[in-house]
Amino acid sequence: MSITDYPAGLRPVVAGATEGGTAPGGGALLAVAGLPVADLLVLAAVAGSALLAGWVPGWLLAGYVTAVFAALAVAGLHRLRICLRTGDQAGRIVAAAALPGLVLLPWVARPGPVLGLVLGTAAALIVARTTGFAALRAAHRRGRLTEQAVLAGPGPAREQLARLLHEHPELGLRVTGGAAVADLARLVGQQRISRVIVCGAGDGEPALAEALRACRRLGADVCLLPRLAELGMAVPTGCLDEVWGVPLIPLRRAHQLSPGRVAKRALDIAVAAVALAVTGPVLAAAAVAVRLRLPRPVLFRQMRVVGGGRLAEIVKLRTLRQHGDPETAWRVPAERCGPLGRFLRITHIDELPQLVSVLRGDMSLVGPRPERPYFARQFSRDIPGYAGRQRMPAGMTGWAQVHRLNGDTSIADRARFDNVYVEYWSFWLDLVILARTVTSVASEATTDILDRGGRP
Repeated sequence: MSITDYPAGLRPVVAGATEGGTAPGGGALLAVAGLPVADLLVLAAVAGSALLAGWVPGWLLAGYVTAVFAALAVAGLHRLRICLRTGDQAGRIVAAAALPGLVLLPWVARPGPVLGLVLGTAAALIVARTTGFAALRAAHRRGRLTEQAVLAGPGPAREQLARLLHEHPELGLRVTGGAAVADLARLVGQQRISRVIVCGAGDGEPALAEALRACRRLGADVCLLPRLAELGMAVPTGCLDEVWGVPLIPLRRAHQLSPGRVAKRALDIAVAAVALAVTGPVLAAAAVAVRLRLPRPVLFRQMRVVGGGRLAEIVKLRTLRQHGDPETAWRVPAERCGPLGRFLRITHIDELPQLVSVLRGDMSLVGPRPERPYFARQFSRDIPGYAGRQRMPAGMTGWAQVHRLNGDTSIADRARFDNVYVEYWSFWLDLVILARTVTSVASEATTDILDRGGRP
C-alpha cells in the first residue's frame, strides 16, 4: 500500500516513526533552536579569532556580532527550512554580515580588517550551515531528528506531497494523514506536530485562517502550497520552502514577533513621553478652552476594548455639548459639536490625553483602534475577521486610520486593514504609520479649514 492509500486521519509509519503519535526526541526542538544556537557558536568563534588577531576593539566586535545575529533573525534566516539548502539564502547571509560591518568603518583606522571580518563571518556562517544541513540530511535518512507533519486540504496536491515526503526521507518529515480544518489545532497539540502544510483552502477559508493561527500559537511551522505553484512568484527563492521541487510559502511564526514587541513597547514609551512634553502647553490650552466653552468635566472617560479581550479606560478632551448615550450611539450629530469641538477633533488634539494610556501600557501608539464593548461584540458577531484584529494591543493610530478609515466608514474595510497590520507587523511599519499619521492629520486639518473659509 502506498502512502496515498491511507484514509484521512491515519498516520502511515515510515522511517523513524514511532507509534505513540509523538515526535521522536530532538527533531522539533532542533527546528526551533538549531539555527540560532549554531549561529551563536559560529559568531562566538569568529569574534574570538578576530579578537586574538587584534582586528577590531573588543567592544566594537561585541556590537558587530550582536548586530549580525539580530540581522539574521529579522531576515527570517533562523527558520529551519524543509529543503535544507544554503545556496538560496547565501546572498542574504552575506548581507546580514556586511551591513553591520558598514557601521564599524568610521570607528577603525583601516577598512581592511573590517572587510576581513565581514568576509570571514559570512564564509563561516555559510560553511557551518552547509555542513550542518548535510549532517542533518544523513540523520533524517536514518530516521533520526525527524519531525511530525500534517497535510491539510483535499485533492491530489495533498497526495502528491505525501508521496514525495515518503520517497524522500532526507527531508525529515513523517506524515500524519490529512486532518479536517476543525481538528487541526487539536491534532497539533495532542500529537506534538511541528509542521503543518496546507494544500488547499477549499470553501472554509475564514475557518482555516483561524485554525492556522491556533497552530502557530502552539508553535507549529505552517506552510501554504500556492494555488498556481507552476508559476513563478515575486518572492525571493530564499524566502520560500520546498518539497522536492514543489514550492511552499512559509507563514510567520508567532515567536518571531516577540523580540519586536519589546522594541514596539520601547518606542511607545519614548515617543509618548516626548510627545507629552512637547504638546503639554497645547494640551493645557485646549483643556482651558474646553473648561470655558463646554460643560464639565473637561475630560471624557469611556471603557474600550484594547486588545486581547482586555478593557481599559480611555480618556479624551470633551468635544460635545451633550453626549446622549455614548456607549451605544454610533454617529455624532453635527449640531452637538461646536466650533471648538470640531477643531479639536479635526486636529486630534482631543486624543492627546491617550498618550498617558500608552505610557501605562493600556494601549500602543500604533494598532487597531479601541472600540466600545457594545460595538465590539456586535461587529465580532456580524463582520468576518473583526475579532481577529484584537490580537494586538489597540493604538492611537493604525493602518486603517492612515487610509482614512475612521468615523462613519466601512467596518469591514477597517477589519481587513487591521488584520493586514497584525499579520505583517514590523517595527518599520509602525514608523511608517506614525509618519503618515502626522502628514494625514496636517493635511486633513488644512483642507477642512480652507473648505470652511473661516466659517464656524
